[in-house]
Amino acid sequence: MTTARLEALRAELRGLAEPRVRAQQERVLSPADGDELLGVRVPVMRGLARTYRGLTLDDVDALLRSGVHEERFTGLLVLAEQVRRARGGQRAALVEFYLARTAHVDNWDLVDGSAPVVLGPWLLEEPTSAHLLDRLSGSASVWDRRIAVVATLALIRAGAYEPTFALVLALRRDPEPMVHKALGWMLREISRHDERAVVAFLDRHATELPRITVRHATERLAPQERARFVRRR
Repeated sequence: MTTARLEALRAELRGLAEPRVRAQQERVLSPADGDELLGVRVPVMRGLARTYRGLTLDDVDALLRSGVHEERFTGLLVLAEQVRRARGGQRAALVEFYLARTAHVDNWDLVDGSAPVVLGPWLLEEPTSAHLLDRLSGSASVWDRRIAVVATLALIRAGAYEPTFALVLALRRDPEPMVHKALGWMLREISRHDERAVVAFLDRHATELPRITVRHATERLAPQERARFVRRR
């Protein structure tokens, strides 16, 4: 049964839709059949998530199961707001809620908007979280594998790079470009904090990595240094 708050959020999303934004989404998201795009900007959804952060998990579940893309995205952002305020067992319960519903996190924007801010805080808090990344990275779902990679953004920002390096090696032969791009993105993020660590990693492994991963990883390097690695691929 839907609640009044949930219906109010749905009405607001439809009222904030922009045809031009929907046209852009159709070009960049390649939505699955049956996925309805409204055309709501991400900053607008973030604002709504803050307003509706008190939604029940039943309401969040209804949003995640929706065939409307922005409803799923906003549900994930509401969940992120709740994770940010939670601690300990409550945070772990929210993470489990998310992990049980990753089948609905089924496009790159949904992954990238949720993995670092829903899983990320828990990865920092839970010292035995490596098994979770292993589980996700071994999934048959491309989106689960991308979730594993992008979730390490929180670790990178905290100065912990080894989980990302391990995933790059584990997924270097992944068949999906969406995973290759995410690997390169995370290496590039490490280079923002510790360029030498990325250069040393690429010196050892660049020839084993997908070309698109290397190209993304080296975007912040000096042109000559970047060319040295790209030529090897």
